[in-house]
Amino acid sequence: QVQLVESGGGLVQPGGSLRLSCAASGIIFRDYLLGWYRQAPGKQRELVARLTITGTTNYADSVKGRFTISRDNAKNTAYLQMNSLKPEDTAVYYCNAEHRIVARGYWGRGTQVTVSS
Repeated sequence: QVQLVESGGGLVQPGGSLRLSCAASGIIFRDYLLGWYRQAPGKQRELVARLTITGTTNYADSVKGRFTISRDNAKNTAYLQMNSLKPEDTAVYYCNAEHRIVARGYWGRGTQVTVSS
C-alpha cells in the first residue's frame, strides 16, 4: 500500500511563510519524481513545483523566487518551502510522486493553505 501524506498547511498572514511536507511510504522514494500541485476554489489544478531525481527543478511563474521544492530521500519526504505568501496562494496543495521510468504515479489527499489577514 502506497501512501503520500501532506502536512504543514494552515492559516498564515500575507508575507508569511509555511513549509509543507509530504511523507511517502510503500514506494522506493528515490525512484520517483516529485511534484506539488494546488487547486483553488473554482479553478483547475495547477503545477506549482517539480523536482526530478537528478535535482532539476521547475516552478510555476507565479511562485518562482518564493517557493522551493526539495527532498530528503533518507526520510522519504518531500518539502515545499513557501515564502512571501500572497492571498492568491490560497489553495489545497497536493503532493505527487511519479516513477522515473514507468507510467505510475501517486497522489496525496491534500493540505489546505489559507493566506489571509
